[in-house]
Amino acid sequence: MARADAPKDERKANRRGAARLAAVQALYQMDIAGTGVNDILAEFEGHWIGREVEGAQYLPAEAAFFRDVVSGVVEDQRNIDPLVDRVLAEGWPLKRIDAILRAVLRAGAYELGHRSDVPARVVVSEYVDVAHAFVDREETGMVNAVLDRLARHFRQGEFERAPR
Repeated sequence: MARADAPKDERKANRRGAARLAAVQALYQMDIAGTGVNDILAEFEGHWIGREVEGAQYLPAEAAFFRDVVSGVVEDQRNIDPLVDRVLAEGWPLKRIDAILRAVLRAGAYELGHRSDVPARVVVSEYVDVAHAFVDREETGMVNAVLDRLARHFRQGEFERAPR
């Protein structure tokens, strides 16, 4: 949870990180249970984000950012999934990847393609951190590799070296 005495940028980063984690959890639940986007947004905002649930304290999250990522993935999934499929290793289409990893990759791909206000390296790092909460090191390495390739696809200019 963000400390009251933390600098404003640090509090914002913590709230964005919490929003990313909540977005991945919401996308996972939508994938597994078939919950609709409006229902999932209402459920997470009303019962999870910033609350204690079954003894676990959920961090306050930047609600607008959470909504943007979840809604954006749903709206652009027809474009996101084929992009992720092309980057994944041959023989492992997105539909064969564990549901939590699908949620991480979709959210990261959405943010890389649509949230140019956040540096690509930050997006990749944040979603690798989210993946660490759910899967082992080998799978987080795959998340890092896929999102790095997508970052270079969407934001090539951020990775080109500046002339000396």
